[in-house]
Amino acid sequence: MEPIFELNLRLPKKGSRLLLRSLHEQLRAAIIEGRLKAGVRLPASRTLAQSMKISRNTVVLAYEMLMGEGYLVTNTSAGSTVADVRPKQTKQRAALDDGKADRRLTSFWRGRSPKEDTDLSKPARYDFRPGYPDMSLFPFDVWRRLTTRAARAESKLPILEGESQGLLALRKAIAGHVSYARAVACSPDDIVVTSGFRQAVDLLARIMIVPGETQVALEDPCYHAVRNIFESVGARIVPVPVDEEGLVVSKLPSTVKIVCTSPSHQFPLGVTMSPGRRIDLLEFANRHGAVIIEDDYDSEFRIEGRPLDALHTLDRQNVVFYTGTFSKCLFAALRIGFVVAPPWARKALIAAKQISDAHNPVLQQEMLAAFINEGHLVKHIRKMRAVYSERHDVLIKSLQRNCGSWLKPIPSFAGVHLAAVADRRYDIQEIAKRALNAGIRLQTFSSAAAAVSPKSGVAFGFGLIKTKDIASAVTALAQCRL
Repeated sequence: MEPIFELNLRLPKKGSRLLLRSLHEQLRAAIIEGRLKAGVRLPASRTLAQSMKISRNTVVLAYEMLMGEGYLVTNTSAGSTVADVRPKQTKQRAALDDGKADRRLTSFWRGRSPKEDTDLSKPARYDFRPGYPDMSLFPFDVWRRLTTRAARAESKLPILEGESQGLLALRKAIAGHVSYARAVACSPDDIVVTSGFRQAVDLLARIMIVPGETQVALEDPCYHAVRNIFESVGARIVPVPVDEEGLVVSKLPSTVKIVCTSPSHQFPLGVTMSPGRRIDLLEFANRHGAVIIEDDYDSEFRIEGRPLDALHTLDRQNVVFYTGTFSKCLFAALRIGFVVAPPWARKALIAAKQISDAHNPVLQQEMLAAFINEGHLVKHIRKMRAVYSERHDVLIKSLQRNCGSWLKPIPSFAGVHLAAVADRRYDIQEIAKRALNAGIRLQTFSSAAAAVSPKSGVAFGFGLIKTKDIASAVTALAQCRL
């Protein structure tokens, strides 16, 4: 039999349950792809059924499905014809297809794509990237036991939806932990659990930034993700220098309404904000109606001396948002952080979390609450504090012995990274490239600077490198200066 129309339909055997679906999908694909043009009349259902040797009811049902989806139109004289569903090629569309479609995006997102770290494609024997803890020493046996227990409990009492503010048990555990570790006095009601520090900043930006108006002061250099978040919501960024006492408060313009700082262990320079600067910053906020976002990301790992009070501890006017994360003391993939919020902002912050992603995974929150309550967190921090302290000392001695003429460590008494300022006579970016080729991965200050870094240097993380490898790594780095 001659084909009824020039369309190659391949249908399953007669009697198959997939016959109707196959016919419908093939006809629909032919219409979408333009093989069946708009206005083409389809064969009568009886004719097509006889041609394909299938039931007429199958064809009728397929046509009705296509009509219901808008791919066919019917009238009494012409039968079933293909609808005009393909997009029109207008001049405007042609312009968009000409590589200019991103004009529909805001200026921040135009031309932006996910960051790919090409350096990670190169193998590195020695990895000094900052911001990562040593996961090899994490008590995963304990974590697995808590995971099993939490999953068993949840299976008996299934929770349909979590709390946007965070699981109450976890908020109680966090309140106890920050009180013990950082003398931050707060109740579970003051805490909002977030998906890490980045989401904490993102939520705060959402509830306080007026696009194009609100000025946000950021330390220069600072953690690049913080700058990206504030820029993405339209904040006006004001870079403020950092010296050996931390953020230079005297350089803050009076028009600034948000100050984001890491006073306990500045990133990436590693300095600690002096007591005088802390008082000055709080007075600035009170005087000018500003708020402070305090990033206390790795202060648990005190190397020596008594830790200074958090800004939140000194705050008497409810102007400080105290933020923390478990990515540095446990492992980065956990993605759980928190904000201790002033009463006046709490409801808005919870509402923003609710809109953003509803809530953090309940099972992970239960596991972390148990990990804290049973003393595992404090035990792990105590163990890692000794490990990181040793690596810090070995790193300083190795730098002084092998690179002392061109790399000067900045005094630092906490955290999991050490910064060193480079002699301006040497191109630290070029040295970092040579180091990577030699199997040494570094992070320079330039990646954290607002524009041109006020200092040239390297942030040496010691979470991804073993103590025994530090001396060899620094010796190899010294050869990269030549």
